[in-house]
Amino acid sequence: MRYWGLDGSAHTGTMVVRASVVSSVLHVFASLYAARFPIQEMIPESYYGGNDNAAAAADDTSGFNCRDAVAPGPPQWSVHAYGEAIDVNDVQNPYVDGSAVIPPAGAAYEDRSDVRPGMAVPGAILVEAFAEVGWQWGGRWTQSPDYQHFSLTGG
Repeated sequence: MRYWGLDGSAHTGTMVVRASVVSSVLHVFASLYAARFPIQEMIPESYYGGNDNAAAAADDTSGFNCRDAVAPGPPQWSVHAYGEAIDVNDVQNPYVDGSAVIPPAGAAYEDRSDVRPGMAVPGAILVEAFAEVGWQWGGRWTQSPDYQHFSLTGG
């Protein structure tokens, strides 16, 4: 897919998602491209050997990753394992669980009122583009917000 980089240049990236959501994902990223929403990189998680923390540290935007959910309780598959979730700009949109911030560089973006390029914020293009196709945003979670996370199921 085409995307605008945080460097201001046009790029082409690759993303793996479930076949049934391809048209929705293409619609979302076409909207983001038209709005010149910046993305750091778009490389499949397999490039990082499925290591979600390494992909997050690289500020990767990706979908499928066969892994467990980062959630309390017994292990269960993440919706990423079903190809029905996408993380966008992990650094600008970190996962926050108490004092833990993933990736650690995302701590600079914990103050969500200081809006900078690449961030997911309510009412802005990134959140709205996914909402337009019926996907939900992890940034709405009151406990452990996952600002990078968008999914078909809301989980």
